[in-house]
Amino acid sequence: MSLLKSAHGGNTREAAALLGIPPEQLLDFSANINPLGMPATLKCALIDNLDRAECYPDVDYTQLHAALAQHHQIPVSWILAGNGETESIFTLVNGLKPRHAMIVAPGFAEYRRALEWGECAIHEFALREEDGWQLTATILDVLTPELDCLFLCTPNNPTGLLPDGHLLAAIATRCAELGITLILDEAFIDFIAGEEGFIPRLQENPHIWVLRSLTKFYAIPGLRLGYLVNSDEQAVARMRSRQMPWSINAFAALAGEMILSDSAYQQATWQWLAQEGQRFDQQLQTLPGLTVYPGRANYRLLRCDRPDIDLQKSLLEQHVLIRSCANYPGLDARYYRVAVRSKDENDRLLAALNNTLSGTNPAG
Repeated sequence: MSLLKSAHGGNTREAAALLGIPPEQLLDFSANINPLGMPATLKCALIDNLDRAECYPDVDYTQLHAALAQHHQIPVSWILAGNGETESIFTLVNGLKPRHAMIVAPGFAEYRRALEWGECAIHEFALREEDGWQLTATILDVLTPELDCLFLCTPNNPTGLLPDGHLLAAIATRCAELGITLILDEAFIDFIAGEEGFIPRLQENPHIWVLRSLTKFYAIPGLRLGYLVNSDEQAVARMRSRQMPWSINAFAALAGEMILSDSAYQQATWQWLAQEGQRFDQQLQTLPGLTVYPGRANYRLLRCDRPDIDLQKSLLEQHVLIRSCANYPGLDARYYRVAVRSKDENDRLLAALNNTLSGTNPAG
């Protein structure tokens, strides 16, 4: 069972309080944020534009939507930005008002929370450990006309896996045939170099909504910025009419207007993850009593095969915070998620894991 009450990672305040230390003394592997930090160009822009706090943002966020549209080479009318992707999930569910929805387990908790706000029956498709937690074609058999919508996280959270491209195309076709709205959460897809996601194929798939986040890749979770994309302009307009005005603060809007053109930052991120992700995986796999599931995003799913060890508690005693997956449906207290961070930070995690798994934990 997780030591923390929060349903998400990044809760350093609660974790530090358990130890009686300041949050700054914790090394946080529970939140999947780019360790390169906020782009330097954005830091300078925020400082240079502090006076934006003295004015209301443009209620239509014209420049922000134009920047997003230019980045994806799609019409502005296809896009609706929000105060983080989680707000966009709730906006979408509030607009669609599904009566029957399917989610994949294990998966991101906010789909369920958003659906529970309405009168919606929630159906689960369970990923299986024997399949390596990968989505399989068996999901096609459970897609029925009763369903109003299907949520898929690509890459999935917490597994970090992308579904096979042919399978995803088959799911899209099946949903179109049955009148099911398909919602693809691509919050972490920017971390996968060369992966465009489904946005280029939305023109011929108006039944598909794509969710995107800018907070993870560009390390701005405190600013909160995400967006919805759909090729049905009238459907997007209806969603916009339901959104609270001024939901995006001026500095988050400024971030979205400029960071997507920072190609140097993007290249540096992909180079870091390609090199350090591979090294990190290799080092994790050498640790006794630990099963590592290979993911393509900036985090890894782990299983601790030592029933005598509470991995989160032991690492927290060494001032390292990891994400317990005990509250993910389909997983249990043996499973944990860790972010991929910088080499030095990863080495600290590896040392703490080795201390724990080898029985040399200095805090134990």
